[in-house]
Amino acid sequence: MRALRLEMLADAPLAFLETVAEAAARPHAEYANRVRQNASGSDIAAFVAELPPARELSPAAGPFVGHAGGHAVPTEPGLTVIFAVYVTPTRRGTGLLADLIEQVAVWSRAAGRPELMLEVVVGNDRALRAYQRLGFVDTGVRVPHPRVPALTELQMRRRA
Repeated sequence: MRALRLEMLADAPLAFLETVAEAAARPHAEYANRVRQNASGSDIAAFVAELPPARELSPAAGPFVGHAGGHAVPTEPGLTVIFAVYVTPTRRGTGLLADLIEQVAVWSRAAGRPELMLEVVVGNDRALRAYQRLGFVDTGVRVPHPRVPALTELQMRRRA
């Protein structure tokens, strides 16, 4: 998970809420704790995609190539906010994004939250188009980027 997180931050630094340096400085134990926290429960969850292992090399899992998380919003009980969405460049366009979002949607519905929301940096047209293909609609709401005040994010929603 640490390797994937560092890749995410290096590849798309504006999309996430920390820098590569901050993530690299975090101890492995903190990553393990996050994985445990996000592995069960109905308030927050994270889903990863991994390449299948090369059978001749090892029975262990292959490298992680995608991630999407979701969390409940106490002030809006029927909503799951999707966060930290990432697909490694070599796997983009393969349907992996749709699979990850669907896993968040299934989890959200099971928790009684029928709506999904995410935010995209204005100008990230590739991500915007990808989310539109998955049924997300621009709500017209714009919010400041949480780390870069000069940037704006747009909110998108769809049914879970």
